[in-house]
Amino acid sequence: MGLLSKRASLIDTENAFKVGPYIRALEEQGKRVIKCNLGEPDFPVPQFIKEEVKRQLDLDNTHYCDPQGIPSLRKAIAKHLSETRGIRATPDRIVVFPGAKPPIGLCQQTYCDPGDEVVYPSPVFPIYESFTHYVGARPVPVHLQEEKNFSLTGEDIAKVLTPRTKIIILNFPSNPTGGVASREQLREIAEAIQEKCSPHVRIYSDEVYEDILFDGSVHHSIISHPGMEKMTVLVSGVSKSYSWTGGRIGWALFPTAEEAEIFKNLNINYFSCIPAYNQEGARLGLESPLSRDAIKEMVKTFQERRDLVVDGLNEIEGIQCQKPKGAFYVFPNIRGVCESLGIMDAIRNLPSDLRQKTTPSTLFQMFLLFQYQVATLDRKSFGRIGTEDLHYLRLSIAT
Repeated sequence: MGLLSKRASLIDTENAFKVGPYIRALEEQGKRVIKCNLGEPDFPVPQFIKEEVKRQLDLDNTHYCDPQGIPSLRKAIAKHLSETRGIRATPDRIVVFPGAKPPIGLCQQTYCDPGDEVVYPSPVFPIYESFTHYVGARPVPVHLQEEKNFSLTGEDIAKVLTPRTKIIILNFPSNPTGGVASREQLREIAEAIQEKCSPHVRIYSDEVYEDILFDGSVHHSIISHPGMEKMTVLVSGVSKSYSWTGGRIGWALFPTAEEAEIFKNLNINYFSCIPAYNQEGARLGLESPLSRDAIKEMVKTFQERRDLVVDGLNEIEGIQCQKPKGAFYVFPNIRGVCESLGIMDAIRNLPSDLRQKTTPSTLFQMFLLFQYQVATLDRKSFGRIGTEDLHYLRLSIAT
């Protein structure tokens, strides 16, 4: 009998953090690293939110609290979602988590049995695929095409839905491509799901980048379409909108209060509760009109950076980069530059066991880091299945 369970070998990591030791090693050598690997805004948390957190600490609001989330925050979330999505969200269907990441794994553990299928776009945030393996479900990636602007359509979704489908993951605005969904696009996706799926299928709609939009783009949610509120788990949080990645406040709106109760119990088992002082800061962020100005200024800066970075990348021979409409990443195609540097040939000449462990974009990622001290992430950091001949990097413009 070995030390670890077989299941333990199935959990993967997020390469945005995995590259950290290499960065620290370079910094210990006195080198300055440009960190485009992490999706972390370099703006401070808005001052009025910081003052509220300090005030709550001075009030000794530091003890156990409601494991579902403090009522004042859940009411603020319900009001925000009702107004922005055109639905009737209620606090009893909302659960607050330590960030928007825990619901990814908790939803797959709760809704999926071994052999059930999880459908998700690829490229995508890597933790989705990681947890699908971990819970024994079957990953079903929908590969997005650059020539179609990495767009996900109802037809794409319909092709992969089966009686075993249990969770369908949507992420708009998208990490890493920056894709933004139109109302019509989401209508087609909703109709495909309603036509082919049981009412027990759950759509996991990750909308954590809902406020990071460029060129006048507008955020739309699948939950706004008729009938989808009964099937959708809508997830968001404070990390991106308020540049508060360390605050660890996220939330999910569930289709029913009964489902929310299960996730409250999971919170009790895993976390007990989430710090009330940070929840009060998040509550003020949602309620205060000052938030709009803070977000607007941050997004304006991100759009300027996007334009500068995309224009610069497209001037490099062998690189093609589209302009994202949301989030704060660019996702250039680096096939041409990999070919010109001989990286493709180098990969082909590797022994087969090593060739299976790396890709041209991985080698180029490490070349940029160690030769030029620019930290990025490779294509397989955003979904490993079926990515062997895809050559992209993700660069964060938020840091």
